Amino acid sequence: MLFAALIITSACTRATFDPAAEGPKLLQRDAEWADAASAGKDIDKIVSYWSDDAIVMVSGQPLYEGKAAIRRFVEQSLHTPGFKIHWVSEKPIFSPDGMMAFMRGATEMNLPGPNGGAMTVHMRGITIWRRSKGGEWLCVADIGNEPPAPAPAK
Repeated sequence: MLFAALIITSACTRATFDPAAEGPKLLQRDAEWADAASAGKDIDKIVSYWSDDAIVMVSGQPLYEGKAAIRRFVEQSLHTPGFKIHWVSEKPIFSPDGMMAFMRGATEMNLPGPNGGAMTVHMRGITIWRRSKGGEWLCVADIGNEPPAPAPAK
């Protein structure tokens, strides 16, 4: 009887979530995504890091909602002459149940400038992640904007 009670109790007990163990995994997944985007060669791989219902919000751009719209945005970006992107995220914060997380990040993009030359844009952003039933982290919201201009020197 005691053995049966132990089995039932252990089956009903939810495993505790360990953010200290999961944080490095999420950061590694995000770094792999940044490397794939920076290489700019495999659109399917780049897009695979977003969930099917993801949204991308970037300053001065329309809202890209859903994987098909995000894919078109990525394709267009990668076909822009001189385009290159890379980011580094930090400090993952997890929901108590470990199913959602967000991270802030810093992005550097090379784009064609207004005079035809290359320009580098520095951005900041937040990504929101959801863990699938299989344990894979997928980005559900990717939000980026430019930081304010530096204050003038006194």
